[in-house]
Amino acid sequence: MFALEKPAGQPATGRSGGFPNMASVGDFSVLSSSIPATKVELSVSCRNLLDRDTFSKSDPICVLYTQAIGNKEWREFGRTEVIDNTLNPDFVRKFIMDYFFEERENLRFDFYDVDSKSPNLSKHDFLGQMFCTLGEIVGSQGSRLEKSIVTIKVEVYDWDRDGSHDFIGEFTTSYRELSRGQSQFNVYEVINPKKKGKKKKYVNSGTVTLLSFLIETEVSFLDYIKGGTQINFTVAIDFTASNGNPSQPTSLHYMNPYQLNAYGMALKAVGEIIQDYDSDKMFPALGFGARLPPDGRVSHEFALNGNPQNPYCHGIDGVMEAYYRSLKSVQLYGPTNFAPVINHVARYAASVKDGSQYFVLLIITDGVISDMAQTKESIVNASRLPMSIIIVGVGPAEFDAMEELDGDVVRISSRGKFAERDIVQFVPFRDYIDRSGNHVLSMARLAKDVLAEIPEQFLSYMRVRGIKPSPAPPPYTPPIHVLQTQI
Repeated sequence: MFALEKPAGQPATGRSGGFPNMASVGDFSVLSSSIPATKVELSVSCRNLLDRDTFSKSDPICVLYTQAIGNKEWREFGRTEVIDNTLNPDFVRKFIMDYFFEERENLRFDFYDVDSKSPNLSKHDFLGQMFCTLGEIVGSQGSRLEKSIVTIKVEVYDWDRDGSHDFIGEFTTSYRELSRGQSQFNVYEVINPKKKGKKKKYVNSGTVTLLSFLIETEVSFLDYIKGGTQINFTVAIDFTASNGNPSQPTSLHYMNPYQLNAYGMALKAVGEIIQDYDSDKMFPALGFGARLPPDGRVSHEFALNGNPQNPYCHGIDGVMEAYYRSLKSVQLYGPTNFAPVINHVARYAASVKDGSQYFVLLIITDGVISDMAQTKESIVNASRLPMSIIIVGVGPAEFDAMEELDGDVVRISSRGKFAERDIVQFVPFRDYIDRSGNHVLSMARLAKDVLAEIPEQFLSYMRVRGIKPSPAPPPYTPPIHVLQTQI
């Protein structure tokens, strides 16, 4: 832990401290004495450091680094004394620093197990490091800052096909060590602690050599959205006869003038969240399993607004309006085929694979699927496209087929070919019916659960294709209007 104290002659500022672990990058400098500064002393203590010695405990030392103003170069500020044979050192030598409230003063603490009298730190075993700011230490609650030391533990196994892999040994390293790349510093002895404790002549269980080191920035779903990626939302609604006559209260499509039916609630709950990521708010809305006027032909891919050339509806309210209009004009029929609407969206997704657009299909159904084989094939093919599928099951039916399509337990396959990635999320609507009548809260839970997997599915596509987010555009600056007055 770190303790912070004032040297004699200075007003007390209290104590602060910290155990090293992941932290920050910054800059620190001692400024001119004409600027008010406070002298502070940093005391460093550690607990449970790594034991890098074979027959005794580590002999730790702490090295403090600061950064120069205007660049990111770390400069050594000072070192503590070496304390022999301990994993819990309380270093006596303090670091005396100037503290400026108005400056961000970032620090790095490196810890080593000293193996010789050499001042060259590369000759000693690295135990870990921690980053923080001086302000963090000064302002920490209880005047103590505690953090964990950053280290990387690698375990080595002998792989077995049946999953009963045999433990060979382990070693520790750090980001700092790995970042040196292939070198003499990145050859590690693999140690088996049990063998080390039992056999006096035990040296190691082999060595591991680092051949290459690559740093990749971890990007988020939000990075792509900020970079301009559009989420295209499509709705597909089940109009099969198994839903019941829409004029009867027992129907899942019942048009109650006082409240939304199950289809309407699911559509509104999910759509109102996802529409915020679509700039034009124009959504294709499809139906399947109905007989259409005027000739009564059965369709598994019809536009709810009656315009097959332009099935787009404006906003979720427009989709709701088209849904209710369709209920009055089509005849519920069957069978329940998912493949046509999945393929409909897949055709659009296949034309835009550069990461600028991602497609989400919401299927709301009563769950009695008729084209299981074709649907599985469509999903396997769609798994290679920028596309996700959400299925909400309404009604009392068994949804075993939907669970299979979800693929959380067993990755879905078709004709011996597995889906490239998991793109389906299924939830039964009945799990979100609030018996107290609080539909707002229950629909918020529904939306959260069905949309929870979309960001990771989105990122999995981008990672597999090696697509990076575009740079975010500069923030909007409103034009400055200069008022000119003539006198």
